[in-house]
This record gives sequence, structure tokens and C-alpha cells, in this order.
Amino acid sequence: MLPDFTITSKESLIEAVECFGFLPFFRNAVPGFSIAEHIAPELWFTDVEGPWEWKGPVIRETKCAYGKFFEHKAVFISREWFPDFANFRREGFDFEERYFEGLCAYADKTLYDILRRNAPILSKDLKRLGNYRKGGNTGFDTAMNRLQAQCYAITGDFVYAKDRFGLPYGWGVAVYTTPEQFYGEDFSDEVYNKTPEESFRRVYEHLQKLTGADDKRLMKLLR
Repeated sequence: MLPDFTITSKESLIEAVECFGFLPFFRNAVPGFSIAEHIAPELWFTDVEGPWEWKGPVIRETKCAYGKFFEHKAVFISREWFPDFANFRREGFDFEERYFEGLCAYADKTLYDILRRNAPILSKDLKRLGNYRKGGNTGFDTAMNRLQAQCYAITGDFVYAKDRFGLPYGWGVAVYTTPEQFYGEDFSDEVYNKTPEESFRRVYEHLQKLTGADDKRLMKLLR
């Protein structure tokens, strides 16, 4: 069962991600399984630096994967667990194989090809290169969400605008990348060294032990 804990600092968030392996940002099908439910109240949507500002540093310092993996919502997945998660979500296919088998849309391939050639890249620059603008192409968010759900795209960092004093402000802009670019050549060897079914079983059993959730709730997250 997920232990009772409170996130009070970047360090405690890093500890939780590394300890649990999976940590959703927002409330989801499994009660109590999110940063939102364990963050110190004074750090949630306040002027004090909190989990929103810590996302980039956590990714950089732990090399965890971050993306919309559960119910189209953001999740941290540790470096240890991401290869298994990616294997079963990809169903054992690399992207080119998936497209060749007719298992993904042309819009997804178009976006993926731009991302693969230019990663890491700011989301606004990715949209510009793909002509995702008024009067241009549509469906950027839909395609990107699918690429993240299938683990072909992740967020590798967040970049903030700076004021005249050099201090960051506003919402961080996502830097998108591919797992292969983020982790290097060894990732492909890791992600496909089991069957998708074996990887799914490992992840399922880990999350069941971690959260104590029933099959219906876990499957809502994992599928």
C-alpha cells in the first residue's frame, strides 16, 4: 500500500518518484495516488515555489520520463520502470514498425518525424515546424497526446521566460523529445528485451502492490 507521505520540497518529490517508480501529478482513478493529494497545501497553486516549478529539475536530476501516460494526465515514471512501461504501451513495436503495420495515424507520423529530427525541441518550435497554427495544420495536442500515451514522445525539460533581472516567470514551456534521444542508444535494447506481456505483468504487479488498487482501477490507468 502507498505509504502516507507529504511532499514539502523538490528533494522529497524526487525521493517519491524514485521510491514509487510511478507518480501521477493529478488525481486519477486510484485514490491517494498523486502529487496533488500529497503536496503540502501551502505549495499548491501559490506564489511559493512548488511542484510546478520542480518538474524540470526533477526530470533533469533523475532522468525520469514525464508525460501524459495515465488517463491523458501527467505522470513521472522513474528511469528504472520506464522501459517496461514503454514496451507494453508500444506493444513491442518501434514507431516505424507501428506505422508500417497500419497501427497509427498519418498525422502522428508527421509529427513524430518532425520531433525525431529536431529533438529536443520547445513545444512552440515544434508547432511552428509542423505549421500547427491558425489556417495551417490542426490536431497537434491530439497527436502529441497519442505519442506520449504510446511512449514515443516525452517531456525532457521545461524552459521559463526570464525577466530583466534574469529571474524565471510564468508557466514553463515543455521541451519535447523522444525516449531514444533522451536516454541514448541503450534504450532500444532495454525496452524490447522482454515481451510486451511480460512488461505489462511487471508493471501491473508493481502498481497493485504499491497502491492496493483493484483490477478495474489499475486497468483504467494502464489501458
